[in-house]
Amino acid sequence: MRKVSIFGATGSIGQNTIDLIARAPEDYKVVAVTGGANVRQLAQDARRLGAEVAVTAFDQHLDDLRDALSGTGIEAAAGSTALIEAAARPADWVMSAIVGSAGLAPGLEALKQGATLALANKETLVCAGPLVLETAERHGARLLPVDSEHSAVFQALVGEDMDAVERIIITASGGAFRDWPVEKLAGATVEQASSHPNWNMGQRITIDSASMFNKALEVIETKEFFGINPDRIEVVVHPESIVHALVGFRDGAMMAHLGAPDMRHAIGYALHWPERRDLPVPRLDLAKLGQLRFRDPDPARYPALRLAREVMQRGGLSGAIFNAAKERALDHFIGQRIGFLDMTDAVAAVLDRFDDAGGLIDAPLTLDNVLKTDHLARQWVDDAVLRRAG
Repeated sequence: MRKVSIFGATGSIGQNTIDLIARAPEDYKVVAVTGGANVRQLAQDARRLGAEVAVTAFDQHLDDLRDALSGTGIEAAAGSTALIEAAARPADWVMSAIVGSAGLAPGLEALKQGATLALANKETLVCAGPLVLETAERHGARLLPVDSEHSAVFQALVGEDMDAVERIIITASGGAFRDWPVEKLAGATVEQASSHPNWNMGQRITIDSASMFNKALEVIETKEFFGINPDRIEVVVHPESIVHALVGFRDGAMMAHLGAPDMRHAIGYALHWPERRDLPVPRLDLAKLGQLRFRDPDPARYPALRLAREVMQRGGLSGAIFNAAKERALDHFIGQRIGFLDMTDAVAAVLDRFDDAGGLIDAPLTLDNVLKTDHLARQWVDDAVLRRAG
């Protein structure tokens, strides 16, 4: 029986993970489940899985969580320290699905225990890729990708030599505005950006898909995870979301990973790796599908991709800056304090400000420096929004 923990259990990735684990309860012992403000769902999941401990990220929700778990024998805890302590509990396999940079510290702690870390939190590698990979190697831990694109690349590379890889192509649906006239984007609303044409995801990742910030993060993650030169990473818009990634080899051959847009495929592959097991995902009917379309992303529509290239060129802590500024700009867009296109402008301005400050981007890549830089980048986005409002 494998010991597993699920960080970010109440989000879409966490819920899909729970769906798979609950189908074979005899195979798993659930150590920890964590979530945010939705303590009702968190408690329900903890009860269903018989978890040892349930942790909410927010101290103010601890009493509610304790009440919801009363009489079960399941421990309740809250706050960032409790998340780290939960990650330090021995587990064979840990799902890292906490949204944003908040997932970095628990992920590092799980790696220090030698666990297999199923990484759905792309920000972990974007913010601190070299630190994360070094931590995994030092403690004999393993990283497995759960983003559909990186899982697809990982699967396409089974049995292959990275020296034979010529390029990696990750696909993007194009999001809610892929067919909008570019001149209309400035007036796009939060509601419009929150409706994805293909995937059923949370609001934040859905908006990130519309702006292509999610794909910008994934380009950086591809560089870190697979150690490939950024010049050999490509993005194509693929409206059907059936081909998740392709790997091109030096002999001209290409390996493509195809599957229905269902995250349980990538989750299940990581959960059962190195085996393949039956999964409750739709099977493709290619004849019914009829066609697969691809096109280059429009730079005017998706300027976040250009910023990702600049971040990889800058190096150092620029990934942490990029992610933090993106997250905070998204907060302001959701709060209707800035427009849709203003998010990219805010992130670019913060990156430039760090360049002008001198030395900050090139500080040593430690968890403490990542967190300090994250805080400062968010503050500078707030400053820019306030100046704009004033």
